[in-house]
Amino acid sequence: MAQTKPHPLNQFISRIFGRNWMKDTPIEIFGCLLTAVGVYNFAVNAGFPMTGFTGLSIILYRLFGLPIGIMHIVLNIPVAILCYKLIGRQFFARSIFCMILSSLFIDYLAPLFPVYEGGRLLCAICTGVLAGIGYALIYSRNSSTGGSDFVVMAVKAKNQHVKLGTIIFAIDAAIVAVGGILFKDFDGVIYGLMINYIYAMIADRVIYGINAGKLALIITDCGRAVSEKIDEVCARGTTLISAVGGYTQEKRDLVMCACATKEMVMIEEAVKEVDPKAFTVILESNEVLGEGFSVVNVAKSDAAE
Repeated sequence: MAQTKPHPLNQFISRIFGRNWMKDTPIEIFGCLLTAVGVYNFAVNAGFPMTGFTGLSIILYRLFGLPIGIMHIVLNIPVAILCYKLIGRQFFARSIFCMILSSLFIDYLAPLFPVYEGGRLLCAICTGVLAGIGYALIYSRNSSTGGSDFVVMAVKAKNQHVKLGTIIFAIDAAIVAVGGILFKDFDGVIYGLMINYIYAMIADRVIYGINAGKLALIITDCGRAVSEKIDEVCARGTTLISAVGGYTQEKRDLVMCACATKEMVMIEEAVKEVDPKAFTVILESNEVLGEGFSVVNVAKSDAAE
């Protein structure tokens, strides 16, 4: 049976935005909406000095009344040109899309929603949570909203071992400080840094939390039976390791199993059913990579994809 040839338009879009563009785009749109609401409906009205090029755009808005979204695009142009080679074609294209979309949402869609007029502390928390989740969703698609994000991702591309949240906080803290000093709002600096911290924390939790899980180390006399039972109840692979008791010198089986957090209860019950005397140690795993676990690429080059 002959395979259906992909539509030329789909091939063209895939070359520009990546082969998963149909799955990534709705997530990016939702992320842009959350960031726009967080910035316009919470941060702008409270007068917070914000992070990144959004923060610089808000400074220009408060000083000269210039549209936030339009200025965000204008400020992005020179940085985008400088960072193009470092971040790759597909990342660049997706970032331009998200940058334009989030800018339009800030200027035209977010004003349609009510503006929060409560206390600044709650406003800061809402800004950090909404925009933080929005940015994290965008980052998880190996994209960004441009501006300082281009710089963040360029640094991340060269330093994959450094957590994304650490880079975000370090780069954006200076812009928050400038905004606070310029408007003599030192309380605002504290709120801005708090928002920045929430951004960074949520970005790390959402992105790296996708690959988080638990690791079970089970010492038992029935290694094969335990392994088969775990596979039966949650279809997780296991590793059997020969172990020797340090005091008794008796040979035992060590069953190692990495799983999602919600699956650990099933594994505990399975072990008890097979060997009630088994000794089980459960550890938190910040990241689990491999078959059966999601892979999130952040600041990866086109070739890496």
